[in-house]
This record gives sequence, structure tokens and C-alpha cells, in this order.
Amino acid sequence: MADTLTLFTSIGLSEQKAKETLKNEALSSALKSAITQAQSIHGASGVDKAMGTLLYSMASRLKDTKRLTFLSESIALRKICTELQLAAALEFVKSHPHDPINQKEFDKTCGVGIVITPEQIEDAVESVIKKHKEQLLKERYRFNMGLLMGEARSALKWADGKVIKNEVDMQVLHLLGPKTEADLEKKPKVRQLIFKGTFLQLSLMEQLRGEALKFHKTGENYKTEGYVVTSNTMDLLKKHLELTGGQIRTRFPPEPNGILHIGHAKAINFNFGYAKANNGICFLRYDDTNPEKEEEKYFTAIKDMVEWLGYKPYAVTHASDNFQELYDLAVDLIRRGHAFVCHQKGEELKGHNVPPSPWRDRPIEESLVLFERMKRGLFSEGEATLRMKMVMEDGKMDPVAYRIKYTAHHRTGDEWCIYPTYDYTHCLCDSIENITHSLCTKEFQARRSSYYWLCNALDVYCPVQWEYGRLNLTYTVVSKRKIIKLVETGVVRDWDDPRLFTLTALRRRGFPPEAINNFCARVGVTVSQTTTEPHLLESCVRDVLNDTAPRAMAVLEPLKITITNLAANSKSDVRVPDFPANEAKGSHTVPFTRTIFIEQSDFREVMEKGYKRLTPEQPVGLRHAGYVISVQKVIKDAQGKVVELEVTCCSSETAEKPKAFIHWVSQPLMCEVRLYERLFMHKHPEDPSEVPNGFLSDINPNSMQVISSALVDSSVKGAKVFDKFQFERVGYFSLDPDSTADKLVFNRTVTLKEDPGKI
Repeated sequence: MADTLTLFTSIGLSEQKAKETLKNEALSSALKSAITQAQSIHGASGVDKAMGTLLYSMASRLKDTKRLTFLSESIALRKICTELQLAAALEFVKSHPHDPINQKEFDKTCGVGIVITPEQIEDAVESVIKKHKEQLLKERYRFNMGLLMGEARSALKWADGKVIKNEVDMQVLHLLGPKTEADLEKKPKVRQLIFKGTFLQLSLMEQLRGEALKFHKTGENYKTEGYVVTSNTMDLLKKHLELTGGQIRTRFPPEPNGILHIGHAKAINFNFGYAKANNGICFLRYDDTNPEKEEEKYFTAIKDMVEWLGYKPYAVTHASDNFQELYDLAVDLIRRGHAFVCHQKGEELKGHNVPPSPWRDRPIEESLVLFERMKRGLFSEGEATLRMKMVMEDGKMDPVAYRIKYTAHHRTGDEWCIYPTYDYTHCLCDSIENITHSLCTKEFQARRSSYYWLCNALDVYCPVQWEYGRLNLTYTVVSKRKIIKLVETGVVRDWDDPRLFTLTALRRRGFPPEAINNFCARVGVTVSQTTTEPHLLESCVRDVLNDTAPRAMAVLEPLKITITNLAANSKSDVRVPDFPANEAKGSHTVPFTRTIFIEQSDFREVMEKGYKRLTPEQPVGLRHAGYVISVQKVIKDAQGKVVELEVTCCSSETAEKPKAFIHWVSQPLMCEVRLYERLFMHKHPEDPSEVPNGFLSDINPNSMQVISSALVDSSVKGAKVFDKFQFERVGYFSLDPDSTADKLVFNRTVTLKEDPGKI
């Protein structure tokens, strides 16, 4: 150990660094071999600190140790002299894992023998500065000097970066002279552009396009950190490229045992969006390997929601399409000695401290016979499983590949009584469909090693698994089990109850798909898990509906108004713009008669300080009508409640300008309006520290208010289900499927933004 420590310090490592290196057995062994190789060329004292630094950097970054001798020799012979050349050399050997090294190609790729003279550097920097001279003189030392460095380095790929920087500094000083006091002042912060209350950012397509995500290029799977390269990898990738033509392929693989929720919206946008942004294709693949929980309604609803969000699958596939091929591969896995039939019970296999299987080392032929018997239905459920001989990243040993289920499958009927598990099926279906980027949420990171292991154990094409962070919302639950509990206990009506955050529920509530996609873009494609509050989603909804939902007038709690100075049969048409900010987008007409209705809250019998709407002493304007009304008489019922007002009206052109204008309806349609609030009272209803008695104890009793006798103007009469409107001064609403020819039903999608004029 002492000798190795001395060896490491002899190449310039500090004693502390050398001791740290000794703790890493693999690195220590590689570095020792590299130094020994270099010393065999230069002698014990011939390895200087610069060479030692390169040897250490190479040993710590090299994945394929069989290239260690070659790279050590290249450094010792001073073919590789800089970090830049070393990076190119490491990339070269990584992309040629099994080929014999072509020395000529290696030298060209790594800049071996190329000498950059000081004159070349001076000329290159002079050329770059000349190109940007005008902007440099204008911005002086606030100019982005990194741009000059970058362009000079592009022109002289193998030049020493420090030498280029010194030359840039010297030539800039010569052009601009020393820094002045103005140059030393702090650069003022550039204000971020704000659009509709939110910072402008990259669109989802821009976030997903090209190099934005640093994903591997098609066919270059082996360049990905952690990807396992075998002797067949390069041949399999070559065939994969021939089949796909280098096209990006992704898939969205939901289980058809529940309805998609807001978290799935991010997955849909990520998988379909990444393919779309890069001219690729995306499959919708149902992971239908659990026949007990699958229902046709879920298959239909999932496809509907994908298309509702604006994406069209390249093809709709099913894991069950591949049942025969998956079975054949399982037989092959047994033959290769990587799987065995086990008789441990389900209870024994739960958790992470599973006792080792006494059947792990049973003969291959025996497992083949038993697996065939499983397929033929000669075992009862739970009596036998097929398990894979491997350890997952989370420490779980020998995950199950096949289990017995005597349940008819919705597509294959009674053909099969053994069904593959997710851990077995997922990567192989990805391989069969030649998926290039297997995108999944972060919790599947623990299964990445098993993903690669299984593909390589069977010598089939292996895609690359990439993980991203889940999207979670506060004040809700999205677990299928918990939503079923909410339905069964009558808290919500069904999966599409507008208080839930399933996609069908959001559609029913009136959330536009564009708003959900914009929300996913605003959250961003992050690796870390994201927990967001509903108001951010609602903000995206308002942004879309403000531009797309035509205006109408509705009164939720009507108060009758009789205009006494209009004739009993008086009637005129009032033009109401669909979008007041852009009247060119159209308008509709509503009737104006002697009898109108306003909101009860828009009248107060007793004047209060700051109240701007109708009182016995204070007139108010009627939106769009061109009238101002003044109270003449207040009519009450036997209990003293105001039930009607008699008023007079005059033209708003001649009257003194009122403090406020209110909405109204005349000859309206009666409708039902449903107002929604948060379903749960606490941010995290599933967290025992916030809600000790469980999520069902946290239900907000006021999460839905039904107003059965609201009034809406007649312009909405021909509306179709899911049509959206802004009811002026009230909120955004969508027509519910419960509507009939006799009575329309509206769901409040979101409230309006705070209106300072509505006090």
C-alpha cells in the first residue's frame, strides 16, 4: 500500500488525493497499470506532473479497461498532450469498443502531431476580433468575451485554451485600452419579459428539439452513461439503424387499468413531443399484461385523451401482441441459464429481504419442462413462477418474469394462463418495436440495470432508458386505488368528476388541452420530481380561455328588475362582442326588454363605503346596453328579502358616468351551474403528518355548489358539450354532458382573475 501511495505521489498527486484514490480499488488498479506502462517507456523519473495529470484523468474516466494500455502508451509517447486530445481519445475508444484501433484514424480524430504555432493563434484571434470590432467598440468590456474565445477555438481545435485566452485578452486591451470607471460599473440587470403574468420561456417543442436534452443520437446508444456494451452490441445497433433509418422512436406505455391523470399529461407530452420535435414517431402501447384489472373503457379513454391533447400515435400496439415472442424469449432465457422456475409463495417474494430461492440452481432442462407445464395450466395460481437470475439496483433479487393467472385476457381470451410481468415485458417490447429512447419517470431508475441486463442476456437490440421527474399536484390524489375509493364512497361521481385531476375530469370541467400542454411546458422537462400547486395550471387555463372563450352574460343568483319608463312590450337587440378586446372576431345579439335580471350581489339596500354598484342612492351602468339605471322602488317579500327593484333608465351618453357597469340578462334561458372548489382541505391529503386520519377525512364539504336556477343569455342556446364561455364578471364555464334540450348545465372551469373594479 505504501509503495502504491509513493507511486501515485510521484506523478504529482497530493498525498490526500493519492489516499482517496487508494480507497477506490478499480481506479487504483487502473492508475497503477497506467503509470507502470508510462514508466516502462520513460523510466521511473520520466513521468512529469503534466503527464501524470493526463494519466490520472484517463484512468478515472475510461470505462473499457482493455484500452488502458493503448491510451497509457499514447500519453507516454506524448501523442496525447492536452485534456482536449484526451477527451477526443476517450470518445474514440468508446465508439470503437470491439474494433482493432485504426492508428491513422485515431491520430486524425485526436489531433496527434498537430502543432499550433503562436502566429496561427495570433492570426485567428485577430480575425475574430475584426469580425466583432463594431460591437466590441460599442459594448467595450461588457461584450461577451466568451464568444471570441469560442470562435477562435473553433478555428484552431487543438490549440491550448490558455494561450488563446491570453491572446484574446491582449488584443482586446490593445483595441479598447485599459478599463475605465464606466467599464467597471455593474451591468444593469436585464428585465425578463413578462407575458400574461408569467415569464416567457421556451415552448415544449423548443425544450425537446435536437441537442436540448443531451440525449444520445440514434445508433449511438453505447455513448450513454451506464449503457452496457457486449460483443454483439455494435452489430445489433447496425441492424437497428437499417430498420429505423436513424429515425427517433419513442412510446407511451400506459397500463389499461385506470384513467390517465395530470401526471400522465407530462409523460404524453414528453414521449410524443420528443418524437414530434425531432421528426420521429411515437407508439401508443398498452401494457396489457394484467388481465384481472383491465377493462375496455380504459383502452378507449386512454386513446381519446392522447388524441385530445393533440397527438396522433404512429401505431397503437399492445404488449399482448408479443405474447408468443415473449414466451419464446423466456424459453431462450432459461436455456441460457438466466432464468429458473421457482415455487416460493407470493408472500415470500414481497419486499426486499426475500430469502434466496432453493430452486435457483435447478437444472436448465428441469426448468424448461416446468415452464412448459406452467403454460399448459398444470399448476395452480401461485404454485410456480419464472424468475430471472439477476439483482436489481434496489437490491431486489431474481425478479419474477412470468406468473400464473387463470383469468381470460380481453384480447387473447383463454389462450394463455401465464402472463409476463412489467420487469420482463417492458424492455423486450421496447426492443421489438426498435424504440430509440425509452422515456420513463424517475422511480423506474432502479429498474434500468435490469432493463439492460435482460436485453443483453438475450442478445437482442437494447434501447436506452432515460428518466425524468414526475409531475405532482397539491390538493389532490391521483392513485387509481384512491380514486376508486372516492367513487365507491360517493365523494365523487366517477373518474370524470370535475373536482378530480384525471384528464377526463379536466376535460369535463372545461380545461382546454392547449392549456394542459402549456402547463407541461411551463413546468419544464425536469429530471427532478416536481410538485406544483393547482393555481399554476389554472393560470394556463385562463391564458387560453381569455383568447378562445366567447363572452356571454349569466346571472347565478337573479334579482328581478322592472324598468318602469319602458313600455310593457318594449324590446330591442343589443350587440355584444364575443371578444371585447378584438371586436373583429365577431359578436352576438341579446334582447333587452322592460324586465331584466341582475346579480343579487350587485344591489345593496344600504350604501357602504367603497361599494360602486347599485343602491337606492347610486345608479349603475348596464354593460353593452348603453343605459344607466336608477332605483325608484325596492320590493320585498313577507320575510323582508328584496325580490324586485323598480328602476328607470336613461342613455349612458346623457347620464353622468356611473362608478360601475354590471352584467344582466333579459328573456334568459334557465340553467344549472356547478361551482367547484378544491376537493381536499390540505395540500398533501395523503401525508399522515398533515392528515392523520387518511385522505377520506380531508374532503372539503364545500367542494361543489349546485345552483339549479341560474339564468344565462340566449346566445348559448346552440352550444355543444364542452363548448366554453366566459360569463362576464363571473368566470369561465363549460357545457357539461349532463345538459339536455330542456336545461343546460354549466361547470365553472376557473374563476376570473381578480378584478379591482369588482368590490
